[in-house]
Amino acid sequence: MDPLELKQALGAGLLSFPVTPFGADGLFNRKAYEAHVGWLAGFDATVLFAAGGTGEFFSLEPSEIPDIVAAAKASAGATPIVAGCGYGTRMAVSIAKSAEKAGADGILLLPHYLMDASQEGLYQHIKTVCQSVSIGVMVYNRDNSILTADTLSRLCDACPNLVGFKDGSGDIALVRRITATMGDRLTYLGGMPTAELFADAYLGAGVTTYSSAVFNFVPALAQKFYTALRAGNLETTNRILIDFFYPFMDIRNRQKGYAVSAVKAGVRLMGFDVGPVRAPLTDLTAEEVRMMEALCEPYRNMPATAQAAE
Repeated sequence: MDPLELKQALGAGLLSFPVTPFGADGLFNRKAYEAHVGWLAGFDATVLFAAGGTGEFFSLEPSEIPDIVAAAKASAGATPIVAGCGYGTRMAVSIAKSAEKAGADGILLLPHYLMDASQEGLYQHIKTVCQSVSIGVMVYNRDNSILTADTLSRLCDACPNLVGFKDGSGDIALVRRITATMGDRLTYLGGMPTAELFADAYLGAGVTTYSSAVFNFVPALAQKFYTALRAGNLETTNRILIDFFYPFMDIRNRQKGYAVSAVKAGVRLMGFDVGPVRAPLTDLTAEEVRMMEALCEPYRNMPATAQAAE
């Protein structure tokens, strides 16, 4: 996909990151993945991200990523697929090239490993990765990879295929400065854990879309929330926050890493054999799974046509 086409797709609606299934042997379960991605593609996410954060990128071997990307492409129909990418520059370049070869329509460059870096270091890192591929690139502004507006502006000048900026910092002042400075040069994505909790604030800062983790298991509800948000329907968004997202947040916050583990539990509850999370993450307890089951039950059979209601 041409980078500008990907940019338009990113800004056209809701986004999501499918979980990565693992079998009893601990290896990637392609059959389960294709079934789940195929199901998600029947809803209205405009881009799906393979091997992203919710897809446990941090626990994948680089050699596993092309197979995951290829499986996503095989089962997502016309929905574009963006691949996760990260670590140090040399490894990130290798992952980006292998993902492009496997058919990815773009890459999401996650924060590099462990160490902080200067703005010049971040500039050189992102520029090198962008220039290693012809597909579109999004940067993930989070943790040890926080870009200033000036650095991002330099990158936009140097890298025509840099098409997206995803923020997981929660620094609304910085985000607003970036959206004001860069205007429509980029598509802006919200990337806070359980993004719906922050969607109103980010919308006010010029971020028009976000990646929904819960789309993995309640896609129609996630889309209904997004549609109501963009329509300014606070009555609907407030009700969904109170009925679903705040209780989900309470479960998610019970342990570190549950931002992924709770989502994977939800997918299992919907009947997909996605297996456990990989270490060092831990799965929900039996009690917590029952809490998730009670939370999800009202939305288990919610049809795609319900997403635009109200």
